[in-house]
Amino acid sequence: MDPLLPAIEIETTAAPRFSVIWMHGLGADGSDFEPVVPELGLDHGPGMRFIFPHAPAIPVTCNGGYVMPAWYDIISLDSSSRTVDEAGIVRSRQAIRDLMARENQRGVPCSRIFLAGFSQGGAIAYTTALTHAEPLAGVIALSTYMPTQKLIADEAAAVNQALPIFAAHGSEDDVVSIELGIRARDFLTARGHRVEWHEYPMPHSICIEEIHDVGQWLKQAMTGVSNRS
Repeated sequence: MDPLLPAIEIETTAAPRFSVIWMHGLGADGSDFEPVVPELGLDHGPGMRFIFPHAPAIPVTCNGGYVMPAWYDIISLDSSSRTVDEAGIVRSRQAIRDLMARENQRGVPCSRIFLAGFSQGGAIAYTTALTHAEPLAGVIALSTYMPTQKLIADEAAAVNQALPIFAAHGSEDDVVSIELGIRARDFLTARGHRVEWHEYPMPHSICIEEIHDVGQWLKQAMTGVSNRS
């Protein structure tokens, strides 16, 4: 196993029963979503460990080869598509799986792990969860897209067919167009996945209404996991 990605960790209680691994967007780092935790309204729920990993710094082709934190290289982009480095996606998927394995060692099974991500981080959340060999608790996909439908279709894991998915997008997003988010949603629903879809009047960012909705969704998803246990 390669060294684990460095990460910021926040626990809402001692000995948390659930974990959320939350991936940031291109050019950011794990601190980007750290302030979200107290806004989720989870103070009185089951204990949770939030893990905000830092992506490695790599050259990003679409930004002129500039070195920045990134989960994979983006070769080119336009308003309706992305050309991405699939090998980089696979490497990042493994890095997230390594973090998940550590959560297993800490006493949190995959069935109590949520994967979350914004923009490029959401693409990794989708890819990792939908192709994972063990059932997960759910996916939170914010302002993101499906980076490679073929990889997911070829390696889809039947155990995550019923995976709860919260997907949200800004209607004014000029970085990752809402059309890309809708395309991902439609791909998933066509394959039988349950997707709770939200749109907000915002650009490529998050808003407090969205975070409150994520918090409510997490509460419901955790209740569902607890009822099945």
